[in-house]
Amino acid sequence: MKPQKTLITVSQMSIMTIITIAGLRGLPAMAVMGWQSIILYLIPAVMFFVPTALVSAELGATYEGGVYEWVKEGLGRRFGFIAVWMQWIHNVVWYPAQLAFVAAAGASAFGLNSLPDSGIYITIVIIVVFWWAVWLTLKGGNLFAKVASGAGLIGTIIPACLLLVLGVAWLATGQHISGTLTESSVMPDFTNIAGIALVVQNVLAFGGMEVNAVHAQHMEHPKRYTHVVGIAFVSALAIFIVPTLILSMVLPKDVNLSDGTVKAFQTMFSTFHIGFMGSVVGLAIVFGAIASIISWISGPSRGLFNAAEDGCLPDYFRKTNRNGAQSGILLLMGVIVTVLACLYIVFPKSVSMVFSLLIGMAVALYVMMYILMFVASINLRRLHKTGNSGYRAPALYLMAGMGIVACICAFVMTFIPAAGQSGIPTSLYPVIAAVVVIALAAPSLILYRRGKTRDVDAHRS
Repeated sequence: MKPQKTLITVSQMSIMTIITIAGLRGLPAMAVMGWQSIILYLIPAVMFFVPTALVSAELGATYEGGVYEWVKEGLGRRFGFIAVWMQWIHNVVWYPAQLAFVAAAGASAFGLNSLPDSGIYITIVIIVVFWWAVWLTLKGGNLFAKVASGAGLIGTIIPACLLLVLGVAWLATGQHISGTLTESSVMPDFTNIAGIALVVQNVLAFGGMEVNAVHAQHMEHPKRYTHVVGIAFVSALAIFIVPTLILSMVLPKDVNLSDGTVKAFQTMFSTFHIGFMGSVVGLAIVFGAIASIISWISGPSRGLFNAAEDGCLPDYFRKTNRNGAQSGILLLMGVIVTVLACLYIVFPKSVSMVFSLLIGMAVALYVMMYILMFVASINLRRLHKTGNSGYRAPALYLMAGMGIVACICAFVMTFIPAAGQSGIPTSLYPVIAAVVVIALAAPSLILYRRGKTRDVDAHRS
């Protein structure tokens, strides 16, 4: 018996999309820029986030299946599979690093400050939390959506609103305003590579608008996916810009970027004599990070499953359980993440550098996926295969062109070592990065050929 489809509401989809894009973890890195952070957020929002939101809204309102179906319809099945592979592999590499943050933040929330230095502790947290998220997704229906939206509300949206309240109270009571904000200029310095790198970095911060589009046809009213896009766009900008400026008021310039958000909450709560709330909010932020992981597991894995059902992958990738969940792909993800997590035990001193390189190169593949998505949208509109019913993106050719330019810039910047990067000679970094990109992309070509050969042989027989 085919499992009964459980529908996802607009509010659940909106929260899932918001937490997929926006989060509080990375705000301290921009908070140290003070007023400049506004421009550094707005440029990529206009150049990348707006095009991504509008294009994915039009494509999502026309085609079921997310990125794979969009690119397949616009450029062919091979490019559709390559696009969804890039989206999927980027996430598989990203999960251990994000969960390492969850482990560290969770330990800090309980005052166990020595645990984040333990590779065994980090590994255990990564494995336990990830397999729990896999279990949720394997349950099928909209259970993952309920948990992700609930945890996202607790860990991202509520803390962001609370930070706004604390910021207003901070100003109203005449508390000290940090020089991080008062001594900063409005315009960033774009005369050097560092200023440009910050803009490109935020291009990637706005990535993910397309992830939950794969679930658009499982909504109560699929055409209302465009409402989700609008809500997510406004909310993400608000969550990025306003809390960043509040952190700038409170944090010193030499803040530790890994726990800066929690430190800001603790500082403000202590000032208002409710210091215990700092740990409570720190724990809530952990839930927000976990919610983001749950959202990212379901969308890309479902997209890869759609490609498998279309004959792009070997039979294993088509496996489902009795709930209709893509069990083969999810279990494979769990195994890969478990192996990567063990690197924290085997190489405790250098694993951060290794993951930094892997994630940077996976990001290079991710922006290539966006380029394929934008090119496909142009071709579909040109052929009048999209935008005819439901939502029609304004100035799609211009929007897609802007998105392509932003993605090309981001792709090039991933081959330039980040400031403070050590362990790899600067001259060798682009070479090593290129090798990693090829290694991560190669399976998409190999597996596609196998899937294609299997289908041809089956047809002949």
